[in-house]
Amino acid sequence: MNYRDLDIYKLSLELFFKVHPLSMMLPKHELFELGSQIRRSADSIVTNIVEGYGRRMYKAEYIRFLIYSHSSTDETLNHLQKIATLYPELREDMQNIEMEYNRLGSKINAYIKFVQTNWRT
Repeated sequence: MNYRDLDIYKLSLELFFKVHPLSMMLPKHELFELGSQIRRSADSIVTNIVEGYGRRMYKAEYIRFLIYSHSSTDETLNHLQKIATLYPELREDMQNIEMEYNRLGSKINAYIKFVQTNWRT
C-alpha cells in the first residue's frame, strides 16, 4: 500500500483538479489574489497527505501532516464561501464543490482518528 491507495488522497487530488480550472474563471484582478489562495490551499491538502505518508514511520509526524491537510481543507472551504458570495455567477459550482470538500474533511478527520488509535510506530 502507498499514499495513492488512500481514499483521502484520491478525493483531494480529484477536487484539486476541479478547483484549479474554476479558479481561473475568476475576474482577472482575482486570479492572483483569491484565485491563487484557493489553488494553493487545495494543493496543500493533497501535498500534506503525501508528505505525511512519507513520514508515517513516526506516528506523531504522520498525524501532524494529516492535521495540516485537514486545516487546508477548512481554508479551502473558506475560500469557496468567499468566491460564492462575491461572484454569484460561480455560486452553484462553488457550492457543489463545497459539499465535496465537507465530505473530504470528514474523511480526513476519520482517518486521523484511525491513525491515532491503530497506527504502530
